Amino acid sequence: MPPKPKFTREQVAQAALEIVKQEGVDALTARELGKRLHASSSPIFTVFRGMDEVKAEARVLGLREFETYIGDFRDYTPAFKRIGMRMVSYAIRHPEMFKFLFMQEHPGGQSFGRTIADLGGMTDTCVMLIRRDYGMTEKEAAILFEQLWVHAFGLGALCAMKVCDLSEAEISEQLGQVFAGMVLFIRSGKLAEAAVQPAKDPTWRAAGRSVGDLPYLKES
Repeated sequence: MPPKPKFTREQVAQAALEIVKQEGVDALTARELGKRLHASSSPIFTVFRGMDEVKAEARVLGLREFETYIGDFRDYTPAFKRIGMRMVSYAIRHPEMFKFLFMQEHPGGQSFGRTIADLGGMTDTCVMLIRRDYGMTEKEAAILFEQLWVHAFGLGALCAMKVCDLSEAEISEQLGQVFAGMVLFIRSGKLAEAAVQPAKDPTWRAAGRSVGDLPYLKES
C-alpha cells in the first residue's frame, strides 16, 4: 500500500508559492520546500511527480491571486486599460511573482498563441470587455488584446527587472498612447495590410521596395 500523503497538493503548492514570493523562483527547490513544510522532501513526491509539477500548480494559485489583484477593473472605464495598469503595478509591487507568472522560460520555447492561452480566463475577460466597450468583432478585440498585453508585459518586465521605475501617470500615458493608436489602426480597416511580410516576398526586394512603401506607413 502506498504511504498516505502527509500534505495535500494545495498545501504543497501554497508553500511553494510563499517561497517564490519571499525569495524568488530560483529558491524553490525540493529541499527548501521541505523546510517550509517542516518535513523532508519525501512527502512532496507522494502528491507530485516532480518539482516542475509543483511549480505548475503553484503558478495556478499565483494566477488566481493576480486575477484578484486586477479585479477592480469593473469599477473603471475603460476597464481594459485598468487591467493593463494593474499588471504593470503588480510587477512593481511584486517583482518576483511577476517573473514567476510571466517570465519563465519554456524548454525549446513555445508559440505566442500558447503563451496567450497560458493566461487562462484573463484573455477571455479582456476580449469581452473590448467588444463590449468598443464594438469590435471578436477577431479585432483579440488582436487589440494581444498587442496591448505585449506592451503591458514589456513595461512590467522593465519594472520587475529594476531597469526602470514608472509612476502611475507614466504607466497610464504609455498604455493610453498605444491603446489609442491600435484602436485607430484597427478601425482604419487596414489590418490585412499589416500582415504583409516584405522580407519573405521575393518580388518585394526585386522591385527595390522597402517597408516604408507600405501604404499605412506613408506620410499623408
